[in-house]
Amino acid sequence: MFPFDARPSIRRSLVMWLVLPLALLVPATAFLFYRLALAPALDSLDHALDGTALALEKLVKEDKGVATLAMSPELDDALRADRYDDVHWVALGPDGRLLGGDRELAKLGGPPAAVDWRFSDASYDGQPVRVALHSWACVAAGPDRIEGMCEARVSETLNKRQGVAQQVLAAASSAMLVEALVLAVMGWLAIVRSLKPVESLSKDIEQRSPEHLGPVDRPDIPREVAPLVTALNDLFARVVKASAAEKAFIADAAHQLRTPLTVLRTETELALLEEHPPQLEGLLRRLHIATTRATRLANQLLSQARAEHERHNSAMERFDLKQIATEAAEEWVARSMEAGVDLGFELETARVDGHGFLLREMLANLLDNAINYAGHGARVTIRTGTSNATPICAILEVEDNGPGIPPEDRERAFERFQRGNAGGTGSGLGLSIVRDIAGHHNARAELLDGPGGVGLKVRVTFAPFDSHARTRAGRA
Repeated sequence: MFPFDARPSIRRSLVMWLVLPLALLVPATAFLFYRLALAPALDSLDHALDGTALALEKLVKEDKGVATLAMSPELDDALRADRYDDVHWVALGPDGRLLGGDRELAKLGGPPAAVDWRFSDASYDGQPVRVALHSWACVAAGPDRIEGMCEARVSETLNKRQGVAQQVLAAASSAMLVEALVLAVMGWLAIVRSLKPVESLSKDIEQRSPEHLGPVDRPDIPREVAPLVTALNDLFARVVKASAAEKAFIADAAHQLRTPLTVLRTETELALLEEHPPQLEGLLRRLHIATTRATRLANQLLSQARAEHERHNSAMERFDLKQIATEAAEEWVARSMEAGVDLGFELETARVDGHGFLLREMLANLLDNAINYAGHGARVTIRTGTSNATPICAILEVEDNGPGIPPEDRERAFERFQRGNAGGTGSGLGLSIVRDIAGHHNARAELLDGPGGVGLKVRVTFAPFDSHARTRAGRA
C-alpha cells in the first residue's frame, strides 16, 4: 500500500476540480446529445409510415358517394414488406366501415377524426407498435350527404426504432467518452506543464547547500509563485547575512584571543622553567595545559573562518598530496620531536583538485590530532598514494600506534568538541574540520584501526578526478 499524503496538493485539487465537472457534464451532455440525435431519427421512421398511409389514400376511390379500396394480394404484400418489423394496415370509410386490411387495427386510435396526421404508441397482438393515422376527405359533399372522411392506419413493431436508439446511444456515449478522454489528457498535460516550473524550482532549492544560498532567479517562475520566491530570496539573504556575521564574530573573537593566549602560554612555560615552590608545580602544569588547549582552539577557530573564506573565494587547482606533505615536514617534525613522537613519511604521488589552504589545514589537523593523542614515544606515519581498486582514487592517511578510538565512538568523534578519552591537549575540533574539508572536496574521511589493530588510522579517500570534475561542473 502506498502512503497517502493528507497535506493539501495543488495537483490533486486541480484534478478534482477537473474530474468532478467532467463526471457530471459528460453524462448530461451524452444524454442531451442522445435525445437531440434520436428525435430526427425517429421522425424519419414516422415519415416512412407516412408513405404507406399515403399509398392507402391513393388506393381509396369514390363511386357514387361510396368509398372503395382497390387492393390486390400483390399490393397487400408490398405494403407489408419490411426487413425488420411487422407491418399492419387498415383503411376505414366515412362511417367507420372497414374498407380493407387488419380489423384488429381498427380498434386502435378511436374513431376516424378530421385531424390530418396523428402518431401514437400502442400495443398490437401483444407487441408494442408505432401507429400512424392519416385522415382525408374521400367522399365529396352532395345535396343529400355531407363530406365523408376516410382514415388509413398503419402500424409497425419497434425493432428499427430500438436499433436506431441503440446506435444513437452508442454514438453519443462514444463521442462523449472520446471528448472526456481528450479533455482529461489535455487537462492533465496542462496541470503537469503548469506545475513543472514549480517542481523544477523545488529541485533547484533542494540541491542548494548552506554555502550556496544566492537568490533564486529563474525566468520560468509562474506569476502566482513569484511572491513565494521573493520571500525565499529574502530568507536566503537574511541567512547569508546571519551566517557571515557569525563567521566574522568567530574570526574576530579567535583573532582577539590568539595573542593574549599565546602570551599566557609563554608565561606559563617560563614559570615552569623558573624556580617555584613545589606545591605550585601541579597548578602551573594544569594552567599550561589549559592555555595550550585554549590557544589551539582559537587557532582552529581562526583557521576554520579562513577556510570558509577560501572555500567561497578561491578556485580549485591541481595539487599533489605528496608535495603538500613534504612542505609540512619541517614544521611537524620539530613539533613531533618536542612531543616525543616518531614522525615518519611514506609518500607517493597523489594528485587531487582542491584548495591548497584547505588541504594543508586538513593535514595539519590530522597531524595535530595524532601527536596530541598518540602519546609520548608513539609512532605517527603520514602516507599519500592511490588506491589499488578501480577507479583509482587519491588517498591521504595519518596513522599512529596510540590508544586509538573504540569503533563504537568513531562516528561521534567527527562531531564538534568531542574529545577522546586518552588525554591530550586537543580542542575537539580537529576531526570535525577534517570531515568538513573532505566533504567540500567530495572526499570521504573514515577512522580505521591502526597497524596491527593498535592505534588509529585516519584515511581520506578522494573521488576519482573525472567524477570529481563532473560534480564540480554540476554545482557550477
